[in-house]
Amino acid sequence: MTTTAITNIASLVTNDPSLGDGSPLGLILDAAVVIEGDRVVWTGESRKAPATDNAVDAGGRAVIPGFVDSHSHLLFAGDRTEEFNARMSGRPYTAGGIRTTVAATRAATDDALDANVVRYLAEALRQGTTTFETKSGYGLTVEDEARALRIAARHTDEVTYLGAHVVPPDYADDPAGYVDLVTGPMLDACAPYARWVDVFCEKGAFDGDQARAILTAGMAKGLHPRVHANQLTYGPGVQLAVELDAASADHCTHLTDADVDALAQGNTVATLLPGAEFSTRADWPDARRLLDAGATVALSTDCNPGSSFTSSMPFCIALAVRDMGMTPDEALWSATAGGAAALRRTDIGRIAPGARADLVLLDAPSHVHLAYRPGVPLVQAVRQRGERAL
Repeated sequence: MTTTAITNIASLVTNDPSLGDGSPLGLILDAAVVIEGDRVVWTGESRKAPATDNAVDAGGRAVIPGFVDSHSHLLFAGDRTEEFNARMSGRPYTAGGIRTTVAATRAATDDALDANVVRYLAEALRQGTTTFETKSGYGLTVEDEARALRIAARHTDEVTYLGAHVVPPDYADDPAGYVDLVTGPMLDACAPYARWVDVFCEKGAFDGDQARAILTAGMAKGLHPRVHANQLTYGPGVQLAVELDAASADHCTHLTDADVDALAQGNTVATLLPGAEFSTRADWPDARRLLDAGATVALSTDCNPGSSFTSSMPFCIALAVRDMGMTPDEALWSATAGGAAALRRTDIGRIAPGARADLVLLDAPSHVHLAYRPGVPLVQAVRQRGERAL
């Protein structure tokens, strides 16, 4: 395999505290990275870089790990522009919410759903995302959930079964029957395509007992749990996630002291999704509270057509710094290494020997510009598995 050195890097974020300045970001100034095949094999000061077959001049730009978007909902059709417009205009809107997307998704062809995923993945790549997780949850029948996951699995290994998104209209009078479907025939059809099982544990969706039944059924099929937890109200989601050693509890907007302590003491990552609060004008999650307690925090887009229709991790970083109490360093770490932790991955979210060569060159001398210059397209180039992807 040939080797390539990227040199003249103004600042390199490795996310390895044993490198560079010893901080969580492992920052190296005037740096270089050497790639062999799809892996990083060396990082350090530019003047110490070993000889390689090829060289790329970063031109004094910053280099960061590719973003790891550990929570998205890309398997859908249609949009909910009218709903968003009414919400932002202070007008009542009584259309179906998630159920509107369910109807459109059920009616869409496989090719249309696949094209939609490809479109949003390309959009995310342009903004530096090199790894993403995505879920089902807009089909809510055995056939539609299975085909969503089958399509998702063409594009990522991080596929999540979310048959328990909401109770669909056809089961409105029999929620227990829907739980039986989700834990029975639907799970059987979906498990072969998924790595994860998820549930929206929330008032109006699934309560703690239902969520436990769904997650444990998925675990019995070899799927690993993650939980939509404590987004709209206080509830049992976070405690259940920690108890079951879920990889992440996602949203974490309404937390008791006991919830924060559980996250700090367990292995479950608190994944915060500021795009949802931005798009719904809800209260911001308190990232500072979680970080100060010692919890591991990830940032993700929650890209979906209803409550967070953004694929931009830089936008989420800017929101987290401005409105959630995070420093620029913490926000970047959470959008890269934090996302990797939320997927229980060690090969991504960092730039260090042995890691997958997913790198982003910013048209700026420092990663701080992601929050300092919000809304500006700073991604100059992306390498994914060592190859130039953008």
